[in-house]
Amino acid sequence: MSYSAMNSPAISVIIPTYNREETLIETIDDVLQLDYPNFEVLVVDQTQNHKPETDQCLQQLADTEKIQWFRLNWASLPGARNYGIRRSQGEIIVFIDDDVQLETDYLHHHARHYQRPEVGAVAGRVFDRMKLADSGGTLTIEDLPPQAMDPGIAWYYIDLVHTVKPQWVISARGCNMSYRREIFTQHGIWFDERFRGSAVREESDFALRFRQTGMKIWYDPDASLVHLGEETGGCHDISTRSLQYQITFYHNHFLMAQKNLTLGQQLRLYGKLFDCHVLGNPPCNKSGSPLKIVTRGIFYSIGFLDTLKTRLKSNWDDGQVYSHKDEGVVTTSKPTEEATA
Repeated sequence: MSYSAMNSPAISVIIPTYNREETLIETIDDVLQLDYPNFEVLVVDQTQNHKPETDQCLQQLADTEKIQWFRLNWASLPGARNYGIRRSQGEIIVFIDDDVQLETDYLHHHARHYQRPEVGAVAGRVFDRMKLADSGGTLTIEDLPPQAMDPGIAWYYIDLVHTVKPQWVISARGCNMSYRREIFTQHGIWFDERFRGSAVREESDFALRFRQTGMKIWYDPDASLVHLGEETGGCHDISTRSLQYQITFYHNHFLMAQKNLTLGQQLRLYGKLFDCHVLGNPPCNKSGSPLKIVTRGIFYSIGFLDTLKTRLKSNWDDGQVYSHKDEGVVTTSKPTEEATA
């Protein structure tokens, strides 16, 4: 299928990456095969030492101007997103992960919705191998439940893996989402670099602040991709199996809540977070071993205290440390602390 450049808004595809090799190259190959007439590819690479063959391939792609390749000496997913945005030219900015597979018409399904002025973002469907396997691959959802639009508990009800019907949603998945450029340049809403590690909930935090623009997020299941979910590498700088990851996981949830939610919404989220991730009740379905529950409870508590430390430090430090390192480029404004719930 071919699309006219005249009727197609310019798109910037931003791929943050960290410690990925063959999968990254395969992802880029898929992007370069997309049947869309007006797009650029920016690879924001936080890998310190690639395999020689990966370096050679990326350098060749950059030399032939098929991609823009940026090498960074730090690792932060929200920082990498902001870095790429500042160097992009597209009217629409699409974010994907470095371990995805795409159909050739992928960008068209994102671009077509921006003819509607109320649409400020598009969320795509994610064929997540692990989540599809857990459901046996047979679960389908038409209309998301009302809870999926409640900022306090939406994160346990919004399912962009199994949902097959287009509709408004409260957030997108970070591996498959797009935004109008003006969200960043005119409204001054940027990704908060205080979200650490795998940056879980950084896209949720951004989506909640995005609502200040008055625009909405449209979910299109046809704007789909396959997320491979590789166990190693990715967009973060710590292992998902580490103790640091466990604390960071809770820290990021609490940070999102304290920035964007009313007290009542926060309490609902804290309760659901405890019930699911600490006690292990559905949909988390974790081990009910008393020792593991106590251990997870300790991580939960440390994560909460760590968030208070982050918030206190933010009184004199806006936390956008990676953007401030980006010399010669206009840096982001301080992230908005509150959003209309």
